[in-house]
Amino acid sequence: MLREDARFRILRLLSDNPEMSQREIASSVGISHGATNYLLKALVEKGHVKLANFQAAADKRRYAYVLTPRGLAAKAELTRKFLVRKRAEFDALQSEIEALEADMGDAKGDKV
Repeated sequence: MLREDARFRILRLLSDNPEMSQREIASSVGISHGATNYLLKALVEKGHVKLANFQAAADKRRYAYVLTPRGLAAKAELTRKFLVRKRAEFDALQSEIEALEADMGDAKGDKV
């Protein structure tokens, strides 16, 4: 997974679930706990995420990861880039499927 994709997925998760633990984030994103820790620290250093005490937690050492205005702007930009890349991948896949279907149609005389 690209680091930018992981950052995007983390920001997206945190926008709806700021109280997620690092382990929950790692599991949801599909990256290691260490990578999650590294990326969260980077997001905090860039001012995209701030730490807040999670009031409802029994363990007062737990934090909520709250997106800042800069974090929301970064999420919007990463969303735009993600969509552009996924649309290009979709178009390429669609072209490949059409070419394969045409090849099968040529080989069998009919379309799948």
